[in-house]
Amino acid sequence: MAKQQTVREVALNLLQRVSQSGGFSHILINQAISKHEVKQEDKGLFTEIVYGTLQRQLTLDFYLTPFVGKKKMDHWVRTLLRMSVYQMVYLERVPDHAVINEAVTIAKQKGHKGISGFVNGVLRNVQRKGVPSFDTIEDKVERVAIETSHPYWLVSRWVDQYGFHVTKKMCESNIESKKVSVRIQPEKLSIDEAIEKLEAEDIKVEKSTLSQQGLNIVEGNILKSELFPHALTIQDETSMLVSEMIDAKPNMTVLDACSAPGGKATHIAEKMESKGDIYAYDLHQSKVNLVKEKAHDLDLTNIEVKAYDSRRLSDLHEEGTFDRILLDAPCSGLGVLRSKPDIKYSKQEDNIKQLANIQHDLLRSVLPLLKENGKLVYSTCTVDRHENEEQIIQLLKDYSNLEVDPTFFDELPESCQHLEGKSEYGIQIFPHNFKADGFFITRLVIK
Repeated sequence: MAKQQTVREVALNLLQRVSQSGGFSHILINQAISKHEVKQEDKGLFTEIVYGTLQRQLTLDFYLTPFVGKKKMDHWVRTLLRMSVYQMVYLERVPDHAVINEAVTIAKQKGHKGISGFVNGVLRNVQRKGVPSFDTIEDKVERVAIETSHPYWLVSRWVDQYGFHVTKKMCESNIESKKVSVRIQPEKLSIDEAIEKLEAEDIKVEKSTLSQQGLNIVEGNILKSELFPHALTIQDETSMLVSEMIDAKPNMTVLDACSAPGGKATHIAEKMESKGDIYAYDLHQSKVNLVKEKAHDLDLTNIEVKAYDSRRLSDLHEEGTFDRILLDAPCSGLGVLRSKPDIKYSKQEDNIKQLANIQHDLLRSVLPLLKENGKLVYSTCTVDRHENEEQIIQLLKDYSNLEVDPTFFDELPESCQHLEGKSEYGIQIFPHNFKADGFFITRLVIK
């Protein structure tokens, strides 16, 4: 019978998989917990080691450089050193000697005596001398990049787009822990009833300022609530704002062109009181199934879901069909680095250009499907001007009969009215604004 792997062994293998084979860490973490039957009391430590090591990867390499120099080593050895230094620097509850001893044990099992001796020597040196100071970095952009573990090209790009001050706050926010938000199903209970029930379960919440259906979890495990998943669903509160700004009403016909995993489509259905029709599309059947599952969980019956390329929806729908269109477009995801830290290491500038081309095509494909008095919301969960404001600027140049809906800005919540990301083309919400995902949102109408 195979020996049960320790929490740190499972963490090392998962970090290796994310780094070398790709895959979203937040999905793989849940799979690993289930597969390796990680004990309840160890789940927190396991998640913290994986997320923390990923979040601070470039910082950890900076810390390690004086101790390893240019020594060539297997990738797993570097990963083992990163996760060990992460625990020594950032996890006060874990004693250094325990971290070092387990790292050496893992090195012996996976390598040879020389490797375990090397790991032992490096970590004991780190323990004795401490990690280097960021004060040695003179270039202020490079310092932010290393201190917050963001690639230099990305920090530099954001500085060009938004200035140093906003960029620094954004990068610092991206390495903070992500808060959990939920959306109530108003056909099943009111927001006040949800608060009362959750507090009875020792789950402390606060009302969101971005959605009347939103709650932010302050304390407690929402997954253990009897309300989940049939009376409430997990959704970031900035994502909720997108559906709020759709301004959907009962008996409308609505298109959600890039729907998976279904948070916005189900929110729109709730706004419509399950009256009217929502057509939800996504490119892949596996993703479409997620939308169906979420609608089923929340007992929402007015969503028709189908796998289809939304650049070809004119095959299925006539021009002027929809009262409301949501295009929550595929994007670089640079607004969700808190929950998906691996994105910042895998994305390149070329990826942004490719995605911008897809966004360009999608906008022009769904626009003819809008009714003359309809409204189209364009949104992304990224913070790149090329994917956001510049898309709208070009669209308005190409379509002289189109404008940003003037009432959009009046209908934004009070908490958004004075944000630095507000412009004539929409609103760019940065991660630090609400300690939530970064989102761009705008609403277009035909003049």
